[in-house]
Amino acid sequence: DGGVIDVAAASDGALRWPGLDGASGELERDGDHWAGTTGWTGRPDGLTVRFDCAAKTMQFGERSGQQIALETRETSFTSHGTRLVGRLVMPPGDDPVPIVVLLHGAEFASARDTNSLQRMLPAAGVGAFVYDKRGTGASGDKYTQVFSLLADDAVAALAETRRMAGARGTRFGFQGPSQGGWIAPLAATRTQVDFLIVSFGLAVSVADEDREAIAFQMGLKGYGPDVIAKAQEIGAATTRIFASGMSDGIEELDAVRARYRDEPWYKDVYGNYTHLILGMTADEIRTKGQVYRFGTPVHYDPMPTLRAVDVPQLWALGGQDIDAPAGETARRIKGLIAAGQPITLAVFPKAEHGMTEFETAPDGSRVSTRFTPGYFRLLIDYAKGAPLASAYGDAQITRPATTK
Repeated sequence: DGGVIDVAAASDGALRWPGLDGASGELERDGDHWAGTTGWTGRPDGLTVRFDCAAKTMQFGERSGQQIALETRETSFTSHGTRLVGRLVMPPGDDPVPIVVLLHGAEFASARDTNSLQRMLPAAGVGAFVYDKRGTGASGDKYTQVFSLLADDAVAALAETRRMAGARGTRFGFQGPSQGGWIAPLAATRTQVDFLIVSFGLAVSVADEDREAIAFQMGLKGYGPDVIAKAQEIGAATTRIFASGMSDGIEELDAVRARYRDEPWYKDVYGNYTHLILGMTADEIRTKGQVYRFGTPVHYDPMPTLRAVDVPQLWALGGQDIDAPAGETARRIKGLIAAGQPITLAVFPKAEHGMTEFETAPDGSRVSTRFTPGYFRLLIDYAKGAPLASAYGDAQITRPATTK
């Protein structure tokens, strides 16, 4: 019917699929077919899927599908003496196309194994280069969150993309999700790109991310400003520890924990990284806590870099993001737009981190049901450089005064 669905390996022998419309689910083997469940809920959805691998076809419920013959080439390249492993995936044919270099969040998994955009973009006419972040998958060195080093890796990935694409590459850009939202703009100031996409990223520091996350999460649970301020005292103590490489400020955290641990709201303090430290004893912070020494620049201010980026940018944020709250970031991006920068901001009001929509259980926990409608189409249209549509799902869009 003209729709596109990506099917790839998930965990424990299951398959996961997203469609370009945002619908998504998991498939489990059931005899001669695969049975579906909705989103990440594990709830059966009645979907039956059959594959004919020899014919490269599938029966997806009532719809028939034919495999798209994407052109896939593996490669490796070097950055700061480290071998990184990547893959260029191109749409069928020989026509020139835009190409997106896909960066990473804070995940430890191989992006070549897990990032479905490497196929979804080419299926819609946009090339994609995906690579394993250093210290993940088949790439060398140890895992790190040093933004400057990771930005240099992205620059090297773009150079390899240009080399492999040759004449087929018409315009090139970075897509930085989550933590990649700090790294992609840095990379864009160190090389020539045509556009930049940030997905559920931030225009505030890592420390401010944690502080805002505590406030947003506590507010959703019904706590007022006084309680939120006390919870942020805890966050300030964990931030000192995290920023020091898990060495300084442990006694101060113990003191603030002693002051508040009997409060009824204490159990609900979470943040972005605060919960990792809050659950440890002082001795555990000094020992087990060392695994969190990633070199994260906790107080890095992204705004000077964002002001220096002069190419068109798309920022796609989730209005219900409890990990990287969008409020202050959206305000800052709107300020850059008002100052004349060629930025488009799209806030999807029902989406959380990862641009998924969700159900909320009675205890406040969330389970994702699908990707928010319009998100994938927005990425594709922006990468192509064509005029954007009037609407993408229910996104609240702020457009630049002059669209490039």
